[in-house]
Amino acid sequence: MRVYVPLTLPGLAQAHKAGELGPGPLTAYAVTPALREWYVSDDIEELEYAALNRAASASLRLVAGDPDAPRRRIVVAVDVADKDAATDPDRGLDAGSIGEVRIAGSVPLAKAAAVHADADDAEGDVTAAADALGAADQGDDDAQFVVDGAEDHELLWFGVQEIPALLG
Repeated sequence: MRVYVPLTLPGLAQAHKAGELGPGPLTAYAVTPALREWYVSDDIEELEYAALNRAASASLRLVAGDPDAPRRRIVVAVDVADKDAATDPDRGLDAGSIGEVRIAGSVPLAKAAAVHADADDAEGDVTAAADALGAADQGDDDAQFVVDGAEDHELLWFGVQEIPALLG
């Protein structure tokens, strides 16, 4: 199963240094039954894209929670055994957990298929979105518009061998 692990650039640096994503448990996003029902599509590429975007939103929250992190969303796509990605049936279609899975332990970075990251030109919008998240969560429509502005930026695809260049 392909899962998408949200990170920050410091989190990616730590994973690169350690050679693994972890320690567990890790929160990731994948094509789950709830995501299929929410997205209403049978196209696996569209569903994978939806899971990636859910992880990008989670990455934005991580960025917002770390004032020292560069303002770029980072998502690592990793292949794990289906049995290693557990969903929480009690959360069901809770809007905040659609597509969410838990990985109990660490995952070797060697299992990563790709890294997805914001381009440098997204930094301003990601910064504004991170600053507006709290207000957006409280129902402020203007703040939600700012958060949506970051989501307008497509994450770029990088091979795992390109991680050192991403880290600078």
